[in-house]
Amino acid sequence: MWRTRAVIGAVVGVLAAGLVGCSSAPQTPTITVFAAASLKPAFTEIAQRFSTDHPGMSVDFNFAGSSDLATQLTQGAGADVFASANTTQMNKVAQAGLLDGPAVPFATNTLVIVTRPGNPDAVHSFADLTRPGLVVVVCQPPVPCGAATRKVADSLGVTLEPLSEESDVTDVLNKVITGQADAGVVYRTDAINAGDKVTTVEFPQSAEAVNTYPIALIKDAPQAGPARDFVDLVTGEAGQKVLDAAGFGKP
Repeated sequence: MWRTRAVIGAVVGVLAAGLVGCSSAPQTPTITVFAAASLKPAFTEIAQRFSTDHPGMSVDFNFAGSSDLATQLTQGAGADVFASANTTQMNKVAQAGLLDGPAVPFATNTLVIVTRPGNPDAVHSFADLTRPGLVVVVCQPPVPCGAATRKVADSLGVTLEPLSEESDVTDVLNKVITGQADAGVVYRTDAINAGDKVTTVEFPQSAEAVNTYPIALIKDAPQAGPARDFVDLVTGEAGQKVLDAAGFGKP
């Protein structure tokens, strides 16, 4: 019996030592960035530069529709940085007292129409999206791309009847790429990133609904110092070059 107890005790001791060793293992410092879905390609590239400049520091992204991100933040989600696709959603976070200083505009974006490759349905204008039988997808109205789409529709006096209203612009693009929709309204940057998977149709009214993207540090950010460096990188020369290459305009 005493041998059994001794063996059990030894095993428990080894396991306990292992658990202590695991719990004391160093954790990789991480900044958490909540960013509009349309920023994913550009911010992913900027994060690589950030990690080079900050060895041992990583960036954890939450990419989604800006309205969803603003709701998450106002409901208590933790983050270091918020980058929105319009000022409306940033203002909601600011009004909740969650920003550490003013938000800084860092980019602009405009709408385009994307269709299946070759534009087989001959969509040449925004008004064409109202054509009977054409399957169209757009963003939900609270999402910046949805708010801009509605602004264009109102200015033209037309009413869209989309198959669906998606929670972020990436989902709109994917519906067209996968053939679930004939056309969708997305940002210029999303169309550029999609390449020949879609055909892009520009329309002049997009100039009336340009979205300005602001970025801000969240109050009491767990990684305030590195997070501020990330914001500076986005708004600085290196970040602006990446954004310009991705198709974003100047703020």
